[in-house]
Amino acid sequence: MTSNGWLQIAVFFALVLLAAKPMGLYMARVYERKKTWLDPVLVPLERLLYKMTGVDAEAEMKWTQYGLAMLIFSLASLLLTYGVERLQHLIPLWNPQHWPAVEPYLAWNTAASFTTNTNWQSYVPEQTMSYLTQMFGLATHNFWSAATGMALAIAFIRGISRRESKTLGNFWVDLTRGTVWVLAPL
Repeated sequence: MTSNGWLQIAVFFALVLLAAKPMGLYMARVYERKKTWLDPVLVPLERLLYKMTGVDAEAEMKWTQYGLAMLIFSLASLLLTYGVERLQHLIPLWNPQHWPAVEPYLAWNTAASFTTNTNWQSYVPEQTMSYLTQMFGLATHNFWSAATGMALAIAFIRGISRRESKTLGNFWVDLTRGTVWVLAPL
């Protein structure tokens, strides 16, 4: 490896170490619902999202409810992505190349890999997926799957710290907060 390569690795690790504490403190405040500097903008947006989706932000979930909510969300996003890939030829919006439907096995593999945040691709996106499919079907999973993973990590931490409690928080709130308060600003 070249000296430039080693320098890039060293700079990367230094930046990660410098960002770890402030980012960790910020995320702790977000998931504990404490005041942050983004509150004036994001609190109204968060309330609007809960109102539109019917989420009771104050309701706590048992681990079984939390896990079921995560599985339902993941399955719904997987099926939605699969559907967009399979129907892209019928959706003229942002398909100027008139790409045909993605083959069933490839569409399922792609939807499953993006849902699980592995993002494995065995195709050339610009020659297989329409713009809509890439933006709505795939790019959104970069937020959804990461926010799901963060929500599960937070639930795990709560499970350890709340030994006497029977609840872990609310999956929908954790998913929303991870997406709106952490990932979108980054």
